[in-house]
Amino acid sequence: MKTKAEATIEDLYRVEGKAEIVGEKIVYMSPTGAIPGFAGDEIFVSLHAYARQMKRGRAVGDNKAFHVDLTDRRSFSPDVAYHVGPDPGMKFYEGAPIFAVEVRSEGDYGPAQERKIAKNRRDYFAAGTPVVWDVDLLSVDVVKVYRANQSNDPDIYRRGDRAQAEPAVPRWSMLVDDLFLDSP
Repeated sequence: MKTKAEATIEDLYRVEGKAEIVGEKIVYMSPTGAIPGFAGDEIFVSLHAYARQMKRGRAVGDNKAFHVDLTDRRSFSPDVAYHVGPDPGMKFYEGAPIFAVEVRSEGDYGPAQERKIAKNRRDYFAAGTPVVWDVDLLSVDVVKVYRANQSNDPDIYRRGDRAQAEPAVPRWSMLVDDLFLDSP
């Protein structure tokens, strides 16, 4: 009997499109829709301005990979992230970002997806990411900020609020309203 070998980071380099290595498999991700894509772009632009002002770290946009070494995961590809490690050049980022953002898309709803999102968040924390945003543009609770030290008790930000990512990204915040196409 022939068994398939575990997917490697080298395999991930050859993938066209967005994917992660979870378990022993390459898991493909669908493209992002307009509204969640806009929200991710707005977060990236805000983080990018912050990184330039602080002269520390770098904002990382969608479809970039972070190589990690967990028992059941080899990579992450968040919608937005903030990284303070060395410049990887043409390679994937090594290690977990200090801040990760997952913006929910159309298929990210229902009990099975909630379990998957929670596991993904636990994986981020296990890899060393201290702060993870769960952005849900269809909910009144738009931004849930999870921290590794209080992973079951998120801070919640709604329209009109200014969401932040302390302690991972000190003194940075952005208006929740800026995540929406209809914001002024």
